[in-house]
Amino acid sequence: MNKAPGKTEMSRFNIAPEMDSSSSNCNEYTSYQDCPTKVPLNGLPYTDVDTESQNFLSDHHLGKKKYEAEYSPGSASFGMSVFNLGNAIMGSGILGLSYAMANTGIAMFVILLVSVAIFSLYSVHLLLKTANEGGSLVYEQLGYKAFGIPGKLAASCSITMQNFGAMASYLYIVKYELPIVIKAFLDNPDNNVWYTNGDYLVLIVTASIILPLSLLKNLGYLGYTSGFSLLCMVFFLIVVIYKKFQIPCPLPEDFINMTMNNSVPLQQNTTDEECCKPEYFVFNSQTVYAVPILTFAFVCHPAILPMYEELKDRSRVKMQNVANVSFLGMFVMYLLAALFGYLTFNEAVEPELLHTYSRVYNFDVVLLIVRLAVLTAVTLTVPVVLFPIRTSVNQLLGASKDFSWPRHICITVALLVCVNILVIFVPTIRDIFGFIGASAAAMLIFILPSAFYIRLVKKESMKSMQKIGALLFLIFGFIVMISSVTLIILDWIHNTTASESPTNGH
Repeated sequence: MNKAPGKTEMSRFNIAPEMDSSSSNCNEYTSYQDCPTKVPLNGLPYTDVDTESQNFLSDHHLGKKKYEAEYSPGSASFGMSVFNLGNAIMGSGILGLSYAMANTGIAMFVILLVSVAIFSLYSVHLLLKTANEGGSLVYEQLGYKAFGIPGKLAASCSITMQNFGAMASYLYIVKYELPIVIKAFLDNPDNNVWYTNGDYLVLIVTASIILPLSLLKNLGYLGYTSGFSLLCMVFFLIVVIYKKFQIPCPLPEDFINMTMNNSVPLQQNTTDEECCKPEYFVFNSQTVYAVPILTFAFVCHPAILPMYEELKDRSRVKMQNVANVSFLGMFVMYLLAALFGYLTFNEAVEPELLHTYSRVYNFDVVLLIVRLAVLTAVTLTVPVVLFPIRTSVNQLLGASKDFSWPRHICITVALLVCVNILVIFVPTIRDIFGFIGASAAAMLIFILPSAFYIRLVKKESMKSMQKIGALLFLIFGFIVMISSVTLIILDWIHNTTASESPTNGH
């Protein structure tokens, strides 16, 4: 999933000169006398860049106090930009794709995967053109320029929700996988002891590792965890493909580890030969989670503009090519992970694929290494994801811009308490993937880029094909968000009613 950038306010406007028939900005000309002055939202020199923001990831741009009108070249190469954007796209969402395929079928999943990838690339196209026309490389500020304070709040809240969902998904992985790692080192694992209880372990990891790291003012060294996380997911993909040819289907009864605390009960027909035949089109009550899981896996749009700023010899076309290559690479990884995970377990796959292997193996060295690597990566990534949420909350509360340890500590603790409560009381990671994907991810991919484009790109009339396409994209985004959220909530209500029914057999 998806890691949001540490930048909450861009300190200058420095988009590269480029010839674009559909958009313009003052940097296209050699003289800057006619350019509108770039000033902060309140019209005063920047005082909202707090000490914490200046220290995060050691970004020298955040120390600036005002916009610079002149063009300043970026330093990131095309290849490094592709790698960085791949890091931003890749996240915990890859673990839920096999579950999505199991509940849509192979053919329907491929159609949905291609569609979401194309829609995401189209929204990147809209976002880049809007940034050129709107004169800002900050997602929230584009919202302000388009719709004022409501637009800025919509962008800020969507990014905050997406990051909060990412944090929750990472802690869910700790909740699912750490007990299995501990049991691997025990001769006779007991599910009833506290040190194999995922809820307790999440609290311990949060208090002992995540909280101290999150309280640091300078998290620069943790920026490398995104690259480590991507490598872990590549390793995970290799293991998923490898294990497909090791694990028989149907699973033999004596292979199934019935003592593991599975989040999804093993279905009665798991050993039936019929369950080993892949389905190409599936429609059931869980199909509604497929599109939200895919949107959650592909959202990276808050990172697009900061990466555009840092691109060497940048232009909108070059940044679009960076996005095309990154999305293609992630598309291949997602498809392979979903396909081989589904073919291994078929309808028995769980919302978190890595946890499903605990049904087959009490102890496996390769899977143990994967789990340890993934656990390390997600644990170290949580403080990085928490940073922009904390900064956003601090600004929304209207607190003083001078750094304050009490405020810093209180906001950090409150955020971690909230995300731990969510992880402990929400039944499965599927619900996080589903709800955040249907709401915040849909806003960031479909609704906000198209709405900003329609409002800020003035050179195109509303009757132009570009504006009509953006309008249809906006309407489609609202349909996806409203229908997905509604169906997910109805599924929750149905499951709650079914579990409370006296005829449920429990």
